[in-house]
Amino acid sequence: MKDSSDEEDVSLGCSTLTLSPLVPESPPLRRSQPILISTNRKKGGEVLSSSESPIPNPFPELCNLSLPNGSLPSESSDKFVIKVYGDESAYKTILIGRQATAREVCQLLVQSAHCSNEDNWALLEIYPTLGLERCLEDHEIVLEVQATWSDKVEARFMFSKNYDKYEFFHIQWRFFANGMISDSEDAMKKMTSTVFIRELTSNVKSPQIKGFFYLKGYFKTSWKKMFFTLRRSGLYISTKQTGDQHLKEFANLNVSNVYKVVDGCKRYGAPTEFNFCIKPTKSQGQVKDLKIMCAETEEMRKMWICAFRLFKCGRQIKLNYNAVSESKLAPRTPVSPKLTESKSESENSLVAMDFTGKAGGRIIENPTEAQNAEQEEAQAWRKRETLRFCQPNTNSEPQDFSFHETHPWFYGGLTRNEAEKLIEKQGLVDGMFLMRRSQQHENCFVLSLCHELKVKHFIVIPVLEDGKKYLTLDDGKTRFIDLLQLVEFYQINKGALPVCLTRPCICVPL
Repeated sequence: MKDSSDEEDVSLGCSTLTLSPLVPESPPLRRSQPILISTNRKKGGEVLSSSESPIPNPFPELCNLSLPNGSLPSESSDKFVIKVYGDESAYKTILIGRQATAREVCQLLVQSAHCSNEDNWALLEIYPTLGLERCLEDHEIVLEVQATWSDKVEARFMFSKNYDKYEFFHIQWRFFANGMISDSEDAMKKMTSTVFIRELTSNVKSPQIKGFFYLKGYFKTSWKKMFFTLRRSGLYISTKQTGDQHLKEFANLNVSNVYKVVDGCKRYGAPTEFNFCIKPTKSQGQVKDLKIMCAETEEMRKMWICAFRLFKCGRQIKLNYNAVSESKLAPRTPVSPKLTESKSESENSLVAMDFTGKAGGRIIENPTEAQNAEQEEAQAWRKRETLRFCQPNTNSEPQDFSFHETHPWFYGGLTRNEAEKLIEKQGLVDGMFLMRRSQQHENCFVLSLCHELKVKHFIVIPVLEDGKKYLTLDDGKTRFIDLLQLVEFYQINKGALPVCLTRPCICVPL
């Protein structure tokens, strides 16, 4: 006898009811077959390429992070990482766009480094082994400059102050010597420095500049004095000063850049220290590709480097300078309407209070009285701070003047030569200064100041008077409670210095 379960199975098996599938029937499965994958390798002189489409990269943002020397990135890339040095060892990697200019990179570095002043920052192109350096123009594409580098010679970008970049716009009347400037149409016509700069930045006429320089011989250590003529079409050389029929083209401005040479006497045996170099943009960076010249004075080298820049892209440099000047007048950071509205509301909610009475604080409703109270409080604060620093001290130990160490113009134990090189790197402009500790005199400081293209050093000594200790650099005629007060005074008054302190020499760690 069969149980009930068996009966149900029989009845279901005999049923004529059919069920349709809920999903369409899938095609029959096929076993995977091995596929021959060919690689892009050379075999027998032929390049074998795969006919199959390449596998897509699941992480495209991790590709092309750095730009190799000597080649531009692919068109499909949007962002690239470059390395920028703040000094000889410390550097920072930043992400920039393909068409990022030198000015845009400087603005990005200023924001990331939290610099207090956005003016006069520049991006330098440095060749450490060759001793070459130049300031990139604001409009230059950074990646295009990096693409000209060679793997054979080390090159790098450096973020630094450069007060000399637009200095010729500030002192046009005395920047170029009138005897070295003439008009190409009339060689006997002498032009003024102001007219010379104006014509180079407006593309109206074609002036020229002439002068003698020492030129390093190819594959030789000897230097020979040659006569050079600089025009819009290029730099020309001649063994004779008179006449243009002996001129030969020496360098093409469109495919060359001018560099300042560091330690030219030691590196290349130059007769003076005032060296500069013309290097083709597509050269491999070897010494034989460099056209090294030597001037007799720093002023002459500075004028020729600036003239080379003006002849090459004077109109664009003028536009760059106008953009920088306009940015000084514009607000530093845009303020949203909501932030301005909330700020005004919070300021309106503040009231002036007077806590001098015995009954507690009272609200000062008179605006004039509130302004006078604010000024009195500020003066009282300054008086208290001054008295705190000038308290009588009978100890023989000198006062600890350490309030200046947080300021960017103080460099601690910097040596004399290091201070001169640092000021020279940032432009040798009148009024550039830095403060450092004296290495020869204990408890003294040294003010390193640039004047007339030379770095001068002034010792700051502590003096004791009526039990109070001060700092002075003019044998006690003018005394200060600390270096901060000394710097603020000489920024307004020239005093015993040849020029006021106008431009601090600043290095920002990246």
